[in-house]
Amino acid sequence: MIQVKTLTVSVIIPTLQEENYIKKTLPNLQKVTVPIEIIVVDGGSSDKTVEIARRFTDKVYSIRKRGISTGRNYGAKHANGDILVFLDTDVIFPLDFVEKTQKAFEDPTVIGATCNIMPSHFRLDATLFFYFYNKLLKVFTKIKPHSRGEFFAARKSAFLHVNGFDENMPCLEDHDLANRLSKLGRFVFIPDLTVYESLRRFRKLGFWRVMGTWFIDYISFTLRRKPVSRVWQPIR
Repeated sequence: MIQVKTLTVSVIIPTLQEENYIKKTLPNLQKVTVPIEIIVVDGGSSDKTVEIARRFTDKVYSIRKRGISTGRNYGAKHANGDILVFLDTDVIFPLDFVEKTQKAFEDPTVIGATCNIMPSHFRLDATLFFYFYNKLLKVFTKIKPHSRGEFFAARKSAFLHVNGFDENMPCLEDHDLANRLSKLGRFVFIPDLTVYESLRRFRKLGFWRVMGTWFIDYISFTLRRKPVSRVWQPIR
């Protein structure tokens, strides 16, 4: 009998002033059901983010250049896993998310994956939006891959081949990468996996303002290959 190699997983989290979330996220990562490599890349926090992260992993990197794509790419270059899983700091995940990700990548033609993303707290407008958004994402992933950065998984070899995230894009860098990866293989939607994001951007800026910005940037990217937004302001 041929034994199938178990794919190793590196979880990469870029941070900036995230002490309030990292102290919850990293302990939960240590509870996942299979071994993983945890990598934190900090963009110059002045709070206790780095200090807290070092309590849970010895792979904590501080870099001078800020930017979520820069942090993700730096982490990927220092990762040992076959599969790279990029998470945002404020994401809540089920403890079996690694196993479900590994299962999706058992197919050698799969080079990238996303999953259901829902709000961590109930809010009618946001909950309804994300419910239908996930339905559309599942369908359109088969036609023209799309992904959000709250959960983004990629085969490391393919990720490096396409040079990772575009560090010059202020937003939609996840969608752009999903498109580029799909030229090498299949970008899939993991239907039985759901992660939950905080609604801090919606609370700070307002639901319709965020939705309007997303829509305009997406249309611009589709037509011109670049978003309208020049800066994607971090919300803390």
